[in-house]
Amino acid sequence: MKNGYRDSGRRNTLKAHSEKSGTRRNADSFKEFVLDQLGESGEVDCRAMFGGYGLYRRKRFFGIIHQGRLYFKTDATTEPAYRERGMPAFRPNAKQTLKTYYEVPPEVLDDPDQLAEWAERAVNAARR
Repeated sequence: MKNGYRDSGRRNTLKAHSEKSGTRRNADSFKEFVLDQLGESGEVDCRAMFGGYGLYRRKRFFGIIHQGRLYFKTDATTEPAYRERGMPAFRPNAKQTLKTYYEVPPEVLDDPDQLAEWAERAVNAARR
């Protein structure tokens, strides 16, 4: 895979891209990793927003990249898959939780085919 992300091994890849360093360089590196992983799943627009990035497909807001983590839009049919894996809802700060966006599990993030499936479900959830 381009940029060598997949060649470094699952644990090293996730560790390198999920640490909360607060630096723009690491945030951009994680963003590029996510976009690379999503590359096979169709066109994705990435826009800077609120200290992170919003992910869009066909003008549908379906994902958030924030502090080295990826969150996807959920609904009643998709949320259980996240909760069963113990993934938290998106908390942009200590006082706010967005219960319709959940962190993507590491094993899904590291597998482009699985990530494409989960992304498509998130886009569908954004339509509803």
